[in-house]
Amino acid sequence: MTDRGFFINGAWQMPKGVDRFEIVDPASGEPVGSTLLADARIVDEAVGYAEAAAPDFAAMHPTERAVLLNRAAALIDERVEAMALLLTREQGKPVSDNRKEILFGAEVLRYYAGEATRIGGSLRPASASGIKNIVSYHPVGVTAAIVPWNYPVDLYCWKIGPALAAGCPMIVKSPHETPLAIAMLVDCLHEAGLPAGVLADLPGLGPVAGAALAAHPRIRLISATASIAAGQDIMRNAAGNLKRVSLELGGHAPFIVMGDADIEEAAKAAHRRSFSNMGQICITVNRILVDRRVHKTFAECLAELTNATVIGHGVDPGVGYGPVLNQSVIDRVERHKSDAVAKGGRLISGGYRPDEKTYSKGTFYRPTVIDDAPVDSLPMCEETYGPLAAIAAFDTENDMLDLANGLEYGLAAYLYGADLERCWALADRLEFGAVGVNVNDTSELQAPFGGWKMSGMGRELGPEGLDAYMEPKHIKMRVRPV
Repeated sequence: MTDRGFFINGAWQMPKGVDRFEIVDPASGEPVGSTLLADARIVDEAVGYAEAAAPDFAAMHPTERAVLLNRAAALIDERVEAMALLLTREQGKPVSDNRKEILFGAEVLRYYAGEATRIGGSLRPASASGIKNIVSYHPVGVTAAIVPWNYPVDLYCWKIGPALAAGCPMIVKSPHETPLAIAMLVDCLHEAGLPAGVLADLPGLGPVAGAALAAHPRIRLISATASIAAGQDIMRNAAGNLKRVSLELGGHAPFIVMGDADIEEAAKAAHRRSFSNMGQICITVNRILVDRRVHKTFAECLAELTNATVIGHGVDPGVGYGPVLNQSVIDRVERHKSDAVAKGGRLISGGYRPDEKTYSKGTFYRPTVIDDAPVDSLPMCEETYGPLAAIAAFDTENDMLDLANGLEYGLAAYLYGADLERCWALADRLEFGAVGVNVNDTSELQAPFGGWKMSGMGRELGPEGLDAYMEPKHIKMRVRPV
């Protein structure tokens, strides 16, 4: 059992009179640990320490901040196995997936350690002789982050890496569902030499701790990975002090299969991207749009792969697919499945909770595929955020584009086809922040990640991820008398 509190001003704290949340293993129902839940008072205390630490941290040479990030990354590498096992116990993803997540988080810290040393400025042209225009970049100030439960360590690093590289203290609302492996990450950052006050880690509920961070008048920027509804609440709360907002919100990624695609390859890619982490990913595949000429073949291939999917406890060797996080995910999948079938869709794989004794105490659900899903059915219109993929056929490229672009979501899309010139042309017409052509993962460390339309604003990763935490300053200087 692991019971954790708050990390504030360089130390773990267990204040009295604070609510506590019990964490259970979603595969077994057994208790794993607990965490305190932050409220507005705790948030305000952390902001005070961050403000006090901000001037010295901003003045620290970027090379020194880079050293801290590299040390933290090295410590994560050393502890990855223990962190991955703990994350599986609290979240459900298999250990192999969690190992990849955590190691990528360490790479993110290393990347921003390098970017920290490249923060510079420029000398701009002037409108008159004897004038110099200097543009420099400075930390935005005290920042905040809201991290989700599906990839908590990785996305924590996406936010803390650029913030610390830029010289910004950060207060993080960790997910109360999965805060335990994060505590190990915080220890790595602390042991790397991070100054007291620069990082606060406060697990809590979105409507309480998250709202307090978004509304706090002395926080200058908030970065959140959340649902569209939560992002709208954050924007409303942040309006009071015109806080900078960076939001990565809901996705509903279309997976498009053209008539000339390699069907077996496309089906394998769709299967993995639909059911990795049991579909609990912002860039997971929810709706699959297939050229009618290859529709039947593709559906049969995907159903065969899905029927063969082995699920189990993520700590067991060889398990690639675990439980969903909790009952609410199952309820949502059931609602979407029932709606699609009631409107004429055909259930061709899964769609039920396994009843074997092995699964009886966990929140397991068979990966589910619905073919001929009506375009107005829930899985074709709303983010399921669970192990369900719906297939619909299209006849023309314009029909496909209308379907793909017709929703409010615009985070990621996938396109499989052999004609790369045509794929490139279609990718340009897809209204999404990232498009994967013959690849089923759109994230790349050195490229910006974020959504169009209602899927968010701002970008993470790449140089753009660091830019969000910097304020430009123009100094106009006369260097020669008139």
